[in-house]
Amino acid sequence: PEALELIALQRDQFKRLGVFADWEHPYLTLSREYEAEIVRSFGKLVKGGYIHKGLKPVNWCCTCETALAEAEVEYDNHTSPSVYVKFRVTSHQSPATSQKNVFFVIWTTTPWTLLANVAIAVHPHQQYAFVAVRDEIWVMMEERVAAAMEKFGIKEYSIVERKSGTGLDGMVCRHPFIERDSPVVQAEYVSAADGTGCVHTAPGHGQDDYATGRRYKLPVLMPVDPKGNFDKSAGEFTGMNVHKAHKPIIEKLAAAGALIFSESITHSYPHCWRCKEPIIFRATPQWFLTMDHQGLRGKLLQTINKDVAWVPPYGRERIRSMVESRPDWCLSRQRLWGVPIIAFYCKACDHEVLDAGIIDRVADLVAKDGVEVWFSTAEKDLLPPGFVCAKCGGNNFRRELDIMDVWFDSGVSHQAVLKKRDHLGFPADLYLEGSDQHRGWFQSSLITAMGIEGIAPFKSVLTHGFVVDGDGRKMSKSVGNVVSPHEVIKDYGADILRLWVASSDYSEDIRVSPQILTRLADAYRKIRNTYRYMIGNLFDFDPARDAVAPAEMLEIDRWALSETYKLVEAVSRHYDEYSFHQVFHEVYHFCVIQLSSFYLDILKDRLYIPHAKSLPRRSGQTALSIMLDVLTKLMAPITVFTADEAWQNMAKGQPALSVHQALWPDLAALKKYHDPALEDVWKRIIDVRGEVLKALEIKREAGLLGSGLEAQVTLFSTESALQGLLTRYQGELPSVLIVSKVAIGDGELADAQRSATVPLQIKVEKASGAKCQRCWNYNVYAKEGDQHAALCERCAAIVRGGPG
Repeated sequence: PEALELIALQRDQFKRLGVFADWEHPYLTLSREYEAEIVRSFGKLVKGGYIHKGLKPVNWCCTCETALAEAEVEYDNHTSPSVYVKFRVTSHQSPATSQKNVFFVIWTTTPWTLLANVAIAVHPHQQYAFVAVRDEIWVMMEERVAAAMEKFGIKEYSIVERKSGTGLDGMVCRHPFIERDSPVVQAEYVSAADGTGCVHTAPGHGQDDYATGRRYKLPVLMPVDPKGNFDKSAGEFTGMNVHKAHKPIIEKLAAAGALIFSESITHSYPHCWRCKEPIIFRATPQWFLTMDHQGLRGKLLQTINKDVAWVPPYGRERIRSMVESRPDWCLSRQRLWGVPIIAFYCKACDHEVLDAGIIDRVADLVAKDGVEVWFSTAEKDLLPPGFVCAKCGGNNFRRELDIMDVWFDSGVSHQAVLKKRDHLGFPADLYLEGSDQHRGWFQSSLITAMGIEGIAPFKSVLTHGFVVDGDGRKMSKSVGNVVSPHEVIKDYGADILRLWVASSDYSEDIRVSPQILTRLADAYRKIRNTYRYMIGNLFDFDPARDAVAPAEMLEIDRWALSETYKLVEAVSRHYDEYSFHQVFHEVYHFCVIQLSSFYLDILKDRLYIPHAKSLPRRSGQTALSIMLDVLTKLMAPITVFTADEAWQNMAKGQPALSVHQALWPDLAALKKYHDPALEDVWKRIIDVRGEVLKALEIKREAGLLGSGLEAQVTLFSTESALQGLLTRYQGELPSVLIVSKVAIGDGELADAQRSATVPLQIKVEKASGAKCQRCWNYNVYAKEGDQHAALCERCAAIVRGGPG
């Protein structure tokens, strides 16, 4: 019930965020149908030969008393004892050293694992030195001698002989305090970066050690129980917790004369993701998915490299390196809940029964009654009638009590969801999660899908960073820098939260703070105000009735729609590439720079002054109508509520009740407006406008002007192309520059300002004439007896009933 309550809470929160989903039919790993598919997927891997049981060292949490997958391990700083220990050579002594006191020197930060030592590993291709120290010979990697001696505080020493690592093969040492031999073996993972180059090897306590042990047929000793305490085989250390055994073991080494040096070091160490306690490596019988069966690892790497698109691209290298080096997947967990591993053991001979047919039989029972059927039903009723042990013929069995790794549960969602729902496809178009899932869900999904289906479960994988505060620090309640999504929604609304996410480059950690949200709120208001301006000026416009054909539209309106075409093209590409922050920047720049600061600013005169049905006004409204339609659709995936609100307030005749039911802007239909040559022309005009606005501001700051409409401007360019352009567009320049008059000079202008970036001279003067009471332009030259004497000729004509 608690899980279902939390699911309902999460569902409601996602709805408030404006997330679309099939909320009435969620997929839940706790449902019987999903549990049955987990069991069936396990059976398919069993049938493929991928599953086996073995004694291998695994990540083990002594607190939780269970094995951990790689994805369940976190790394944090931990203080450990660092010891350098002597192992006396007992055979194959170097001919050049006739004395008996020859020792291999090992280094370890886990002294408790010395109880399970069975060998010393050296690198086959490194040079090893026999170092004379007082009356003893110490063997260590030559490259590490100087650093080790400095640490030990030993200044007087000499190298009396050298051998390659392979030359040491066959030498045998004696454990410092246990009656046990420790042969010298070869291993290429031995590092020259630290220690002594002689590695203490305990196959029961490490993956590398285990692999070396198998190669040399070394025993796998495991003197540690599930709680992390030494068992009876540990002698005087029996019952002692491994982490508390460091001190007595170091004392034992010192008493045996085997301890050279000891200190405490702080280093990165694996911890349990659940209880946060340090873990150990412990060899236990576990169920594994074999990574190299039927070339699985190679197939995974090939698929990662060639068949999947990774967003951002570094995700490919990240998961590739993890798959390349990962050990067999430990599937079993020692817990009392979860989906069981369907296996049996003969009570007479302990033979294990792992059969795909039996697993499918149990899966059918799970689909009907849930996983509880495994624990509540007698073994004889779970097995087929008359089933007997293939080894001894016995008919009494006990069930496996280990459960499945939860990463397997989520990893087979491609079987339990994609393959089970007709409206979904396999493989999925996209898997989306945080960057930590390269070692979690992405990997577990890929491994199981390749083992079962032979292909990846996804075409693309997108990963994102994590949320940090404004200074880049991880959020922490103790620090007090947590920003709650619910508080953001309460203060700003869900669309601001969505806009913050979309505006962030998710390939890195995403910063959030009140200051960042305030900036985003300002950006949001500018986009929203663009909608408001457009909607407000389309109140009397019906596209079906009033739209102007492209050939009849004013040139500046066609320029605006050409820019709109480019916006749709760019934004569509960014969406396809999941570059949402680029979507935001394109739309924001379009609304603020191209529209609000230029087009909408100069369009006001045409929308407010001419006759309502005049061509200039309808041409502008046609452009506004198309741009509003485009902008609401482009922003609908991000600002879901605002876009739909704008859609509901647009002119009638929309083909869909909601913007989220409408089709994406038709790029092909918009292409008729695309005019690069026109864009080039208006780019130059916009450059001129920018320079004129600077000149007007200088006059305004000097107190010579108020509004730009109080000015008349004379322009001249020494560049013939620009001069010709100014002359051609002279009639449109007053509205573009928002001044009352524009003249084009025919030579150098006296008292003019000269642009530093455009070959342009600008002379700004006080406009002659009186201010029109209707359009505010200074173009009124009153005629005696005219009833419209306070209006300019254009406004007077409009008032008299003309088109204006």
